[in-house]
Formats: sequence, structure tokens, C-alpha cells
Amino acid sequence: MISSNDLKPGQTIQQDGEIYVVLDISQNKTARSAMVVKAKVRNLRSGSNVELSWGGGDKVEPAMIDKREMQYLYDTDDAMVFMDNETYEQVEIPTGRLEWERKFVKANDNVNITSFDGEIIGVSLPDKAVLEVIECEPAVKGDTTSSAMKTAKLETGLELKVPLFISEGERIVVNTADGKYSGRSKD
Repeated sequence: MISSNDLKPGQTIQQDGEIYVVLDISQNKTARSAMVVKAKVRNLRSGSNVELSWGGGDKVEPAMIDKREMQYLYDTDDAMVFMDNETYEQVEIPTGRLEWERKFVKANDNVNITSFDGEIIGVSLPDKAVLEVIECEPAVKGDTTSSAMKTAKLETGLELKVPLFISEGERIVVNTADGKYSGRSKD
């Protein structure tokens, strides 16, 4: 058990049969009342964000999340298929649970599959993904205001704003947390 006072962002906990990852934590102590610990958390099964609160020193049950590296193979009609690199076992995850993650994963990419007590929760993305630009608006000559951007479509279907100097066929680095352009790929 973890004391509510010791919770930190990134920790996984279980409460009322649900699994959460802590996003943000705040502690409120006044002279007249006991400490209240509030945590903004994300439900790992549904993806929804909620706020939980405990009294200072209350016990919170940790959730042990397992990660296994697997290779993304292909899509079926309603699932993404991954293969364990060691056992060659294949796992299907419904695409509805991976709407955000599928924007950054290409066929044959290795990703970490997260699970809790044998139940597959989802895909743990790296901080950045390298993707190829397949469609890009042409740069307009003279359109050089201080942070001119244009729309680009990537090989996974993700559309985002990129600087004017990016062209089709280039590989760019994308931040997986917010889906924004991060820079040109060095490879």
C-alpha cells in the first residue's frame, strides 16, 4: 500500500475495481482541517480523466502494470494485431481502445503492450515517433510571417501543422503526447 501523501505523477493505482495512472497531485492543508490529497488521474481502461481525493495518510493500493515488447503486424476490421517477439503469440486489441496510439504506429514497429493481471490495457508509446510526410501543401512564396505553418498528412493518416520548409517524402519527428511537430528526423 502507498500513502496518499507519497503519490507521484506516473504511478499506477487501483481503486473501486478500476486502474488509474496519476497525472497530477495536489495537497491541501489548512490550520483548521486535516490534509486532503487530490489527484487528477486517467482511467487506463476507458481513457477518461477524473479527480480522486483522499485524507492525508490514507492508503492507496498500487497497480502493477506489466509491459511486454511486441511488434505491430496489421489491422483487421476491428482490431490491431501484435506479435510477442519471444513467443510469437499474437494478440488483438480493439481499435476503439487505440484511437490515439494508432496515429503513431506503423506496421513492423516494436511497441510496449501494457497489461494488468493478464488483461491487456493498451499500448505504451515512446515520447516521439518518426513518420514520413506523404501529402503536404506547397509553400506559398512570400508567406513568411514569424511562424508560418502548413498542413501535412503523415503515413499513418495523422494530419498536423509543420513549418513551410517541410516537403513530401521527408521524415519528421512527432511528439506522441500532443501530436505536434517536433523536428526533422536525422536518419
